[in-house]
Amino acid sequence: MSTTTIRIPEKLKTRVARAAKQAGTTAHGFMLEAIAEKADAAEQRNGFLREADARFTEIVASGSTLAWSDVRRLLLSQASSESSSRTRTRKSAG
Repeated sequence: MSTTTIRIPEKLKTRVARAAKQAGTTAHGFMLEAIAEKADAAEQRNGFLREADARFTEIVASGSTLAWSDVRRLLLSQASSESSSRTRTRKSAG
């Protein structure tokens, strides 16, 4: 494991120590977990953005979309636990 030094304001250091104690861990462990959670969230967000970009590229290339009225009907149907027929895609106008 490598070592990294960070400088944090005294008030934040106190908050971290207090939160770590309440969580039953050390300040070091608490900070490692917080950094890991932040890294995980950033990686997940980047994955979502890559997927959204890929899907948008596919929509632009194919021109196939769903009408909002169809999607709304489908969602309302699913929310009320009714069975519904599969919604068909349509070519977008533009």
